[in-house]
Amino acid sequence: MVALFTIPSQAQTENEIKDSLYIQEVENPKLRPKILHAEPLYIDLIRDLGARKGEKEWNVGFGLADANSYDRYTALVEYEWAPIDRLGLEIELPFSFYYPLANDVQAPNSKLNGLKLAAQYSFLVSEKYKTTLAIGYIHEFEMTEFKNYDSDRFFKGNLYNPFFVAAKRWGDNFHTLLYTGPVFEHNFSENSWHTNYQINSNFHYMISGTRNFIGIEFNKEINHNNDFDMTIRPQMRVGIAENLMVGIVTGIPVNRENERFSSFLRLIYEPSHNKKH
Repeated sequence: MVALFTIPSQAQTENEIKDSLYIQEVENPKLRPKILHAEPLYIDLIRDLGARKGEKEWNVGFGLADANSYDRYTALVEYEWAPIDRLGLEIELPFSFYYPLANDVQAPNSKLNGLKLAAQYSFLVSEKYKTTLAIGYIHEFEMTEFKNYDSDRFFKGNLYNPFFVAAKRWGDNFHTLLYTGPVFEHNFSENSWHTNYQINSNFHYMISGTRNFIGIEFNKEINHNNDFDMTIRPQMRVGIAENLMVGIVTGIPVNRENERFSSFLRLIYEPSHNKKH
């Protein structure tokens, strides 16, 4: 006789309960609608999609990239907050430090890359389709190298980056996200403009009943010479305390003309905030 149904195991039932409880915690029906999405670790969003007023977050990141003839070490400090529902704001300070791999190699000069200011607004939050759409804008004031602070103009140019985000959760565990937009660079000294286009797609699996996930980013860029570059970034996020998480990213370039393997570590701290019940 063929069984028409099976009784779920206790472990399966417990995982389903954990999933539903964690999703309900994020998507609290007593508050303004918000969908739980797994968000990428390398191309970081400006606060959660569908952010609620009072949410805030500190990020500290460290990276290492092998650029063939020199190593590039990166660091960043950023603060994100939501002054009103669905609007996220961010201030970021990204640093780059360069070390040549040989004495006769010329490496770029170390610097504070610039001051980055950003905003992101979730204009559609669909509970029915578990989908969020958002638009945003990043403005970076590019700075000169450390060694030129006394001899060169402090700000060397501007970066203008409008972007669009579309995210969807499939069931309770699977997440997809698209982040795309142009980047316009204006160099003051040369009075020149350069444009490239970014297309970043992501796929993540969130582990049952937790904030932990494993996933992959595909960071693609088309520059002004129609040159196409893509870096594949496997990643994982692990919660190590109630308000503290760590993200680990590996970068694998498809074309190694500019750099080889890279790695990136992000520490994420979310201070507690008052919730409206």
